[in-house]
Amino acid sequence: MTDAELARHVAQGDRLALQHLMRKHNQTLYRTARSILRDDAEAEDAVQEAYVQAYRAMAQFRSEAKLSTWLVRIVVNVSIFRARKLKRSAEVIDLVGDPADLRDMAGEADTAMNEHAPEQPEHGALRAETRRLIESKINQLPDAFRTVFVLRAIEEMSVDETAVCLGIPEATVRTRYFRAKGLLREALAREIDFSLGEAFSFAGDRCDRIVAGVLRQLDATSPIR
Repeated sequence: MTDAELARHVAQGDRLALQHLMRKHNQTLYRTARSILRDDAEAEDAVQEAYVQAYRAMAQFRSEAKLSTWLVRIVVNVSIFRARKLKRSAEVIDLVGDPADLRDMAGEADTAMNEHAPEQPEHGALRAETRRLIESKINQLPDAFRTVFVLRAIEEMSVDETAVCLGIPEATVRTRYFRAKGLLREALAREIDFSLGEAFSFAGDRCDRIVAGVLRQLDATSPIR
């Protein structure tokens, strides 16, 4: 169905159409709400509230805009209101750039790991830890940058779509996105720098084993002094 047809079915009380709409847009709306509220439970509640508002206003939807854009606008407004109600700073401003370079880097990494080989357990654990690190650093971006970054880099929205969703100029979207990418790179680079000194850690059990092994070999071949 087209956006207009789906909206019409939902407005007429078609619960199957409503379920389809929610499953189609859940991830985008959750990520948007999460980028503003920085709390999983709050984001889920915001998405539910946004769907209720959208359902009640569905008859007013006009197909001049994409249904996804219309829904994101609603969840942004709901999330900002909830954040302010919780006495949090939730100023949504803007950002530039193209997320293609991030996707290219990810593609190169996948190729290097041999995309045809089955994923080993340690690789899966590493991917999960890397994801948690990236999510943590995105979560630490300033409010104004974080939402733009999520919509542009993760949801892969265009500059104009993001501008419409957040009600800000396209130039602002470009500027904030460019700055967000810079901040994220800096944060990840610092994390790597801190970890380099711990790479191939030698102290502890490994050091003790090597010392003990050498002494055993010497004791077996040379008299003890």
